[in-house]
Amino acid sequence: MIELTGVRKWYATRQGRHVVLDAIDLSVNHGEKVGILGLNGAGKSTLIRILSGIEQPNAGQVRRDMSISWPLAFSGGFQGSLTGLDNLKFISRVYGADHRDKADFVQSFAALGKYFREPVKSYSSGMRARLAFAISLSIEFDCYLIDETLSVGDARFTDRCREELFEKRKDRAKVMVSHAPNLIKKYCDRAYVLQKGRMTEFEDVDMAIKAYERL
Repeated sequence: MIELTGVRKWYATRQGRHVVLDAIDLSVNHGEKVGILGLNGAGKSTLIRILSGIEQPNAGQVRRDMSISWPLAFSGGFQGSLTGLDNLKFISRVYGADHRDKADFVQSFAALGKYFREPVKSYSSGMRARLAFAISLSIEFDCYLIDETLSVGDARFTDRCREELFEKRKDRAKVMVSHAPNLIKKYCDRAYVLQKGRMTEFEDVDMAIKAYERL
């Protein structure tokens, strides 16, 4: 289970403290698909980063009893001077996995060709995103975090991502944040709406979409 209790996150600005998340409660059980709807700037990406551990809350508690991916296609943890393969080796070691049975999958899935053995700083943003997505899928997690990222690369690559995530790993929990109601309706069992730092839970996805559309 993943559980957030009273989570608050703020940032210091020239105008004073800017509160992004205010007393957020969220629970995700094994196998659940949870959607979070919010307008641009509502704090969805911040929430995903806190779930993954990339950022820490200023207040509240985060409890994780299952393994959680980093946000899919997030490439902020790459070392630019290392090759794609070397980044895979490093990340695999961090998660206690063997990179040797993953390298062929990552190179093929990311469609990097010879660039798999070139420094990541030479990659385009799309190449970095494809590498991040491929490495995310090469390591098995109990829960996958999806931050508006199901369209990386061309249509064929997007279809492969959806097959890997929602068909081959359909038993895994997923948290998807989006401002696209159709994606939440298609892939999620229940949904929240995030607005002005506060989050409201809806057991029925259609009810969440209606509330979101009223925004």
